[in-house]
Amino acid sequence: MIVYDGLWETMKIRGITQYALIKKHGVSPAQITRLKRNESVSTHTIDAFCSILDCEVGDIMRYIPGK
Repeated sequence: MIVYDGLWETMKIRGITQYALIKKHGVSPAQITRLKRNESVSTHTIDAFCSILDCEVGDIMRYIPGK
């Protein structure tokens, strides 16, 4: 299972709120909800978050085997 726990910590470190993602960066609230629920998102979405947060994929998501 892919989890996005690192996303929230990376956002905190970078000082970017969910509100800023939606209003300033045009991220869909539905995408944020999907990430909160650890549901699948497209690689385009992951790429956008990495660009916005200036981070690596591993900074926002990780794989947990057996879930």
